[in-house]
Amino acid sequence: MIARLQGTLLESEYTRCIIDVHGVGYDVQIPLSTFDKLPRIGEETALWVSTQVREDAITLFGFAEKDEKKLFENLLDVSGIGGKLALAILSGMPLNSLCSAIVNGDVKLLSKISGVGKRTAERLVVDLHDKLPKLGLSFGGSSNHNAVPQDDPRSDAVNDALLALSQLGFKSEQAREKVNEIAATLSVEECSSENLLRLAIQQLAGSR
Repeated sequence: MIARLQGTLLESEYTRCIIDVHGVGYDVQIPLSTFDKLPRIGEETALWVSTQVREDAITLFGFAEKDEKKLFENLLDVSGIGGKLALAILSGMPLNSLCSAIVNGDVKLLSKISGVGKRTAERLVVDLHDKLPKLGLSFGGSSNHNAVPQDDPRSDAVNDALLALSQLGFKSEQAREKVNEIAATLSVEECSSENLLRLAIQQLAGSR
């Protein structure tokens, strides 16, 4: 089994990348959280790998951090979740927010992830609610001290905007900082997910 790859990044997309290791190109499926951390094409990179072997294919799933891989493999233990859906779940929201939603039983928020319906969200909560805290997961990335608290009436709009931005391919850390920055300047009445998304896209697109 391949557990880790280190080599030159040949290609990268939101959902996959190719890593050259001593002349062999490995096609690796990745979540957005890992895409955020990839270097430029031609530079060296290293990914932790979860290998799935089937009769008709061998699929490599790559992760920038070991805890991302650990979370992915725990998602696979949930009934009805395969590799592609597990990647979609990891890509659906920032990893800390995902773990928090599962532990707090936030089925409504989890159901907003593309490909995850209410039943799947409920299974995530039931199967992983007690398991995740014991894994001791710790994800990197800058903390946002201006983040809107979950008990703030604007938090639902912030979460909805972040989900939409993730699905549009914006880098999660940058999107989170921008959305929270914008939300902090708006009143509760003005802070709709549509307003946040529109303003965030304008500002993030301008900084690309």
